[in-house]
Amino acid sequence: MSLKNSNLAQAWLVLLLATLFGTALAGIQAKLGPVIEANKIKETMAKIPGLVLGEDLSAELAADNQSLTIKSRVIDVKKNGITKFYTVYDAWLPEGKMIGHVVKADGQGYADKIELLVGLDAQGKRITGLFVLDQKETPGLGAKIMEDAWRGQFKEKSTEKTLSVVKGGGAKEDEIDAISGATISSRSVTGIVNTTIANVASQLQVTDNPASNSKTPAVQTEEPGKNPGKNKERS
Repeated sequence: MSLKNSNLAQAWLVLLLATLFGTALAGIQAKLGPVIEANKIKETMAKIPGLVLGEDLSAELAADNQSLTIKSRVIDVKKNGITKFYTVYDAWLPEGKMIGHVVKADGQGYADKIELLVGLDAQGKRITGLFVLDQKETPGLGAKIMEDAWRGQFKEKSTEKTLSVVKGGGAKEDEIDAISGATISSRSVTGIVNTTIANVASQLQVTDNPASNSKTPAVQTEEPGKNPGKNKERS
C-alpha cells in the first residue's frame, strides 16, 4: 500500500471512530438528560426555603414540621427579537403570607454555562440568597463561585442598583469582591444576577393568597420552553 493510500485509510479510520464516539456520547446524553434535569428540579425545591428564609429560619420551620407553599410559573422576556424564559418559584409561609421568590437563571461563564438560583424578597427589592445549581469553571479558581463565603456577598443587596465586581477587597454596597484569579467567573455570575433582576423584578406579583395562583403546578417535572426554537432562550 502506498503512503498516500495509507494516510487516506488512517484518515477514514479516525473519522469513523469520531463518528462512533459522537453517536455513543449523544446516546448517553439522551438517556441521562432527563435524569439530570429531574435531579436539578429536586435540588431546586430543596434549596428554596433556605434561599428565601435563610438557613436558620428554614431549619426552624422544618423543626416545627412546617413547610413553605411553593408554586412555579414562567416569565417570558422579549428583547431584541429573542424571547427568554425564566422559571420562577413563588413561596408562601404556612399562614399564607408571601415570603419571596426564587428565579432560575443561566448565562455563559469562563468555561461553560453557569446555572443559578437567585432568591428575592416578596417585592423583588432585595436579594435573599444565591445558589450555584451547575457550573464547570476551573477547579480551585472559578469553581470557588460555589463557596458560601463568596455567594454570601449577594445576600441583602438591593436590586435597585446594578452590581459591579471589584478586585482586592473593600467592596461597597453595590459591589462584589472578585475571586482572586477568577475575575471572569466572578463577573459572569454577577452579570447573570444583574440581567435576571432587570428582566424579572418588575413582574414578581405579590399576593398573600397562594390559591390565587392555583393554575401553576407546585413542582415542574419538565422545564418550560424546552423546545423554544432558535429565537428563544430559557432558564
